[in-house]
Amino acid sequence: MKLNAQLSNINGASNNVSNAISFNQTQDGYLANVSTALTRMSELSVEAQDVTKTTSDRQLYQQEFTSLGSYINDVSTKSFNGVSLFDGSTLNVTTDGSGDTFANAGVNLAASSYTTATGDNISSVSGAQQALKDVTTAISQLASDRSTVGTNEETLGYYSNQLSTLTNNISAANSQISDVDVATESTNYARYNILVQSGTAMLAQANSMPQSVLRLLS
Repeated sequence: MKLNAQLSNINGASNNVSNAISFNQTQDGYLANVSTALTRMSELSVEAQDVTKTTSDRQLYQQEFTSLGSYINDVSTKSFNGVSLFDGSTLNVTTDGSGDTFANAGVNLAASSYTTATGDNISSVSGAQQALKDVTTAISQLASDRSTVGTNEETLGYYSNQLSTLTNNISAANSQISDVDVATESTNYARYNILVQSGTAMLAQANSMPQSVLRLLS
């Protein structure tokens, strides 16, 4: 019963770890798109510094820059099963049947390193120069955040493998106690069956011997 209870707890922890891995994979999927958006924003910041561009040209660049910034701001509000993906919270993930946890570090897309960049204006040369600096800072922060997510995924993967191994070993131990050894029991059944049949034959033979003696006397 103790092994069964422990096995149930481990299965629960394994589900928790699997969900946490999915959570981090979802984060990384969004961050990959944020990376693409920031890269384009960086390019626009450089193009807006071209002295051969008119104010109207820069305003067009600004429209795209603003749209990409809005996308990043929108991503910061996304959630996974009602749990915010990017509010920076550290989530304690249960990693075994005893309730031990792993601190799944969070990512905050509402941090100033992002919001400053998404709020820049590149409709002027000076604005574009500042935007380039801010976007470069945001890209550096994004690289750090994706590294954090990758570390979370890798560590949770180790926990998942550990739980899988533990499940197999406890199931095997439980089987030794509660399950029938089919090969041994089949052999014993055949042995006892032979003994019963032999006993029955001997009893039948013993019962017939007096009748044989009487026939000789008569």
